Amino acid sequence: MNSIIQEVTDRIIERSKVSRAAYLAKIDKARRQGPHRGALSCGNLAHGFAACGKEDKADLKSMTKANIAIVSSYNDMLSAHQPYETYPQIIKQAVADVGSVAQFAGGVPAMCDGVTQGNAGMELSLMSRDNIAMGAAIGLSHNMFDAAVMLGICDKIVPGLLLGGLAFGHLPTVFVPAGPMPSGLPNNEKARVRQQFAQGKVGRDALLEAESQSYHSAGTCTFYGTANSNQLVVEVMGLHLPGASFVNPGTELRDALTKAAARQATRLTDLGDNYTPIGHIVDAKSIVNGIVALLATGGSTNHTMHIVAIARAAGIIINWDDFADLSKVTPLITRIYPNGSADINHFTAAGGMSLLFKQLLAAGLIHNDVNTICGKGLEQYTKEPRLIDGELEWVDGAEESFDKEVFADVENPFKADGGLSVISGNLGRAVMKTSALKDPICKLKAPAVVFEDQYALDDAFNKGDLDKDCIVVVRFQGPAAIGMPELHRLTPPLGVLQDKGFKVALVTDGRMSGASGKVPAAIHLTPEAYKGGLIGKVQSGDLIEINTATGEMILHVDQSELDKREQASIDLTDSHQGMGRELFAGMRSTLSGAEEGACSLFVEQDRLDAGAL
Repeated sequence: MNSIIQEVTDRIIERSKVSRAAYLAKIDKARRQGPHRGALSCGNLAHGFAACGKEDKADLKSMTKANIAIVSSYNDMLSAHQPYETYPQIIKQAVADVGSVAQFAGGVPAMCDGVTQGNAGMELSLMSRDNIAMGAAIGLSHNMFDAAVMLGICDKIVPGLLLGGLAFGHLPTVFVPAGPMPSGLPNNEKARVRQQFAQGKVGRDALLEAESQSYHSAGTCTFYGTANSNQLVVEVMGLHLPGASFVNPGTELRDALTKAAARQATRLTDLGDNYTPIGHIVDAKSIVNGIVALLATGGSTNHTMHIVAIARAAGIIINWDDFADLSKVTPLITRIYPNGSADINHFTAAGGMSLLFKQLLAAGLIHNDVNTICGKGLEQYTKEPRLIDGELEWVDGAEESFDKEVFADVENPFKADGGLSVISGNLGRAVMKTSALKDPICKLKAPAVVFEDQYALDDAFNKGDLDKDCIVVVRFQGPAAIGMPELHRLTPPLGVLQDKGFKVALVTDGRMSGASGKVPAAIHLTPEAYKGGLIGKVQSGDLIEINTATGEMILHVDQSELDKREQASIDLTDSHQGMGRELFAGMRSTLSGAEEGACSLFVEQDRLDAGAL
């Protein structure tokens, strides 16, 4: 193992001793109370299988057949999740074919950030993750199940399903993807049209046509945002079948993998001799593996929150310093938009997941002594699935990249580090995705231009007020303020300013996430303005310095002057009412800071852990 990666892993294990021990004790207790159907009263059990057929009822009465829970995030509006419409029946039949039973345990919401971007619904997006976790937990709470299969792909859905699944860490849990849509309009062409629209050079009809050619069918969006980052991280953590992440929907291979995943779930239950619960798969080493793979591929900055929360759900404590130290020794070996012009299908064609596993294992960058849904170790993940004479088999994957412009190698990477910087100073702490920047070292000292919301920037841009070197500050966008929406509507105008030759950057307590592009963006700033962070005292004209080489982010205003200033305040009523946002007031008030996962789920667990310490 790389010595730094081992060092980071060891300190995470040490830091998490108490909380991890408590988690393992909790799931062991849950295991010893099962199989749970046997603990139900006759009336409870009768309700649980009342709608089943005669044969399934007999199997569930016997307690000798596995019952697999299906938790799905299917809906028609979200292209990535539309293929899940037919999955429950496919899974039920595959499970029945091996002598077990599957029941649809529950559905969870799945909102699309691409639809809500720049609109009021986006202010529910991050909180939907915790809602999904609770929905999954409700589905599993009937004590009827021996294992679970989770159907989810996109931004908050997979992290939410992981959080819910880890609450039932004694259950084996298999994640089942649906795959990316085929390639459409190239991502760099889409970005070009977006900037032209921002400049008024093309109209809405041209913009809509470009977007429609890019997002054109069922399946995940093909750029390397949070959705595809989710799939890659989950596979590296050993919760997918090998090579399952990026097989296109509607293909025979996709259906074969779905059936195989369902069958695999039945092999992992406590009714047999291969018991492998999710709580024993997700540990410090698998979490580090997921972070390293994310960094090596230039994945979504949303995971600087999601992985923190996921780890916490398994009793593991990580922070942004862990991300930063892992980034320093993890080479960037893929170029997938917005970290290049290729899409996820090009990555797969160039070598895909099997080659990624081979490279990271050979370089000692990921741990091999981990549990997966396929057994111990990651060697099986260096193979890729194929249909041979109609049968699903795994064959040796590529030994080297088929396209060095998309997929480099560890010895000759695109960058020597993982392209994620943690920057800090008197303004607080933030993260910056540097892998997509033209110059990965950002050194900028410029006057601030302050906005209280993302929409006000449009007016300033259209008036020409931003035609200068500046650092745009957009505040009151944090978790506690308005749920931490993504701010991608800022990217096209800031990109235009950059193309005009101005040096610009963004500082915000909001998010930019998986599509963070060529504009330097210090995001997820904590503490946020709403909770008294210094960003709330910044005034337009103040000098701000960002330096990723030194990891500094400094507001150059004398402390005596700052002491005189009042903390900015803003009426957030419009962001707390309408579009269902009033229903989330309680959750918003309990969200932790960005570095703690922006999560509302661990208030009680934190109290218990504090008592144990």
